[in-house]
Amino acid sequence: MVDLLFNHLWLLPIIGVISAFVFVISLLSLPWLVAKIPEDYFLSEQRRQAAWKIRHPAAQLVMLISKNLLGCILLLGGFLMLFLPGQGILTMVVGLLLIDYPGKFALERKIVNTPAVFKGLNWLRALTHKPPFK
Repeated sequence: MVDLLFNHLWLLPIIGVISAFVFVISLLSLPWLVAKIPEDYFLSEQRRQAAWKIRHPAAQLVMLISKNLLGCILLLGGFLMLFLPGQGILTMVVGLLLIDYPGKFALERKIVNTPAVFKGLNWLRALTHKPPFK
């Protein structure tokens, strides 16, 4: 067992660098991403059509893939931050907001109605001088 541990010690600096990278990226991207959400986003019963969905089909495909990929990365990074330094739950919430799946809007509203999440999201909006969610 000890030999196995010492054979993989070279992984520790790599894991440390990845952890630091995810931490910095989440700190920089979360306020920006949360600021992009309209303040009345969670008030309506149905989702509004996104502006990027009106564009050319090729642009739609690129945006859809990019948005879902970024959401998956944030979801995974948020999960890792539950065990590592960082804003794990908020990062996971933002990741869930980006990924497309059935029942997403109902789940978003349910999660955001949690007082701790609502307070955290509004705190991130305040960092970017945006009005709080309604």
